[in-house]
Amino acid sequence: MAVLIKGGKVYTIANGILECGDVLIEDGKIIEVAAQIAEKDGMQVIDATGKHVMPGLIDSHSHISLFGDPQIWATSDGNEMTHWNTAQLRGSDALNPDDPAIAEVVQAGVTCVYTGPGSANIIGGTGFVMKLRGKTADEMIIPGTEGMKMALGENPKRVYGEGKKQFPATRMGNAAALREALVAAQNYQKKIEQAQKEDKPLPDRDLKLEALVRVLNRELPARIHAHRADDILTAIRISEEFGLDYVIEHCTEGYKIADILSEKKVRATIGPLLMGHSKHELWNVTLENPGLLAKAGVTVAIQTDTSSGTKWLPVHVGLAIREGMDVEAAFRSVTLTPAEIIGVADRMGSLEAGKDADIAIFDGFPFSNMTHCEMVFIDGEVIYERKCG
Repeated sequence: MAVLIKGGKVYTIANGILECGDVLIEDGKIIEVAAQIAEKDGMQVIDATGKHVMPGLIDSHSHISLFGDPQIWATSDGNEMTHWNTAQLRGSDALNPDDPAIAEVVQAGVTCVYTGPGSANIIGGTGFVMKLRGKTADEMIIPGTEGMKMALGENPKRVYGEGKKQFPATRMGNAAALREALVAAQNYQKKIEQAQKEDKPLPDRDLKLEALVRVLNRELPARIHAHRADDILTAIRISEEFGLDYVIEHCTEGYKIADILSEKKVRATIGPLLMGHSKHELWNVTLENPGLLAKAGVTVAIQTDTSSGTKWLPVHVGLAIREGMDVEAAFRSVTLTPAEIIGVADRMGSLEAGKDADIAIFDGFPFSNMTHCEMVFIDGEVIYERKCG
């Protein structure tokens, strides 16, 4: 059945705002977005008068369904803290479709996340993009959206140097470990190519090196956790050495080097913005960071990093606007920009004909604390509807 969302303030993201517009969806897709679409027999009409209609929110860096709720050892499957290089891990093998956090996050208007392993290891394994609906991992995951989690800074130092009294224990060690793993993957690839050229038996399969070869070949982006400015620059330096397709995750002190990040056309997922000073590399966190980076020309998405805490994504965006982020850039930071970063902009992130019908309807400005999300569609199906009273 066709569904017509009628008379709302429509944030198309890609083509401006319709102060009073309609959105027609059918068979899981957006059919038309216009100032006025004629009603036809058989249509379900949703009166959005006085409401705000926008694409479903996208969090480009989360751990939902891997660090389950409640976050206890039994549900915490996001960090395999047994070796600093666990590139062979696939976050999809830890996805829990029954994670109670998912329903809470959908109720905030979030329809899609990139989720994956945590940052305990230098190389943590692959994350993926998933829609927040479905009963199985295969239903939820969007194929071809994997990325390789990497981490610099305090977390690997603390887990391995301080906790296990082993390598890597310093920032030098972190960088050396990452280079060591990438060089090993280069050598593995050369052995395979040489064997194929000489028609000789291939070397024994190595799942860890196979995964890193995909990173070297830019088939998988490197999603590099880095808070401090020097760690961010180390991530860029190594990425350039090996020709990686990379994204900087958190980028907490990015504002200190905004000109460099802009010049290098860095893509960054910023947040969570409500971090306290729980460790040294977070001492200089500021709510102004996403606005300052966006104004400098850096590609910025806002992320929450957490599991059920992803429901506070609209709050983070509202705070970024309060602290100087341009409103249009803020809307893009949780819609089209993250869709571009995670490789799904062809099907979500804006209200355009042909895209997935992932839509959130709010009863006020979407990023105000006074606002409720009233209805959420994913692939044209109503996944959540707020019940009053």
